[in-house]
Amino acid sequence: MIFDVLTLFPGMFDSPLQESILGRAIKRGLLQVHAHNLRDWAEGKHQTTDDTPYGGGDGMVMKPEPIARAVADLKQRSPQAKVLLMTPQGVPFTQQRAGALAQEDGLIFLCGRYEGFDERVRQKLVDAEYSIGDFGLAGGELPARVMIDAISRYLPGVLGCRGSAETDSFSDGLLEYPQYTRPAVFNGMAVPEVLLSGDHGRIARWRREQQLLRTLQRRPELLEQLELSDEDCQILERIRRDLKFDKKVTGRNLRS
Repeated sequence: MIFDVLTLFPGMFDSPLQESILGRAIKRGLLQVHAHNLRDWAEGKHQTTDDTPYGGGDGMVMKPEPIARAVADLKQRSPQAKVLLMTPQGVPFTQQRAGALAQEDGLIFLCGRYEGFDERVRQKLVDAEYSIGDFGLAGGELPARVMIDAISRYLPGVLGCRGSAETDSFSDGLLEYPQYTRPAVFNGMAVPEVLLSGDHGRIARWRREQQLLRTLQRRPELLEQLELSDEDCQILERIRRDLKFDKKVTGRNLRS
């Protein structure tokens, strides 16, 4: 997978791409990340990439011409690459969308600054727009780095354990179950007995219950988006009774 990033600040990608999982994956040739300076496609003495908005208003708007030239050049190498715009107006970026994007031949990230892009960039050059949350940032570089990290986890060989991405929080729509390691007792707190039992069936059931419990307690709205099994419904009903949980949960298959 090749990730191309168009930005006015390519240096923002230097250190993160040398460390941890991404750094190792790049060294092993499992993926490539190229941060390109958008000014390389700008014209004129000052390589201008922005201008004042038509109709007046505060701030500057990023011009369409440098972006169009940059995308055209990058697509000569990867014709099927999808162009993604980082914007708070985009659809929420989720674990499921990360997995889908990992199937693409290549991705080109457009990182805006100032007041954003000329609208014609959206209309003519962009395949999809993504947001990582309902808050403002100085530019699109941090969202691009977040998305690259999440997408890369689905690429073959990037994670040491093939199942790691599939058990991350949100992979199946639920929060992840609690994790424990040695020592078995820490500050008087013991690891749950079931995890020491060696009974893989019990452990799997316990983990599923913990996923449902945590999601109910911390992100109950997620349950409403899921196709819950009959067993999941029964577990949730029992949890609600035991904890006297007064917030109604209406997962698609959850009986009220």
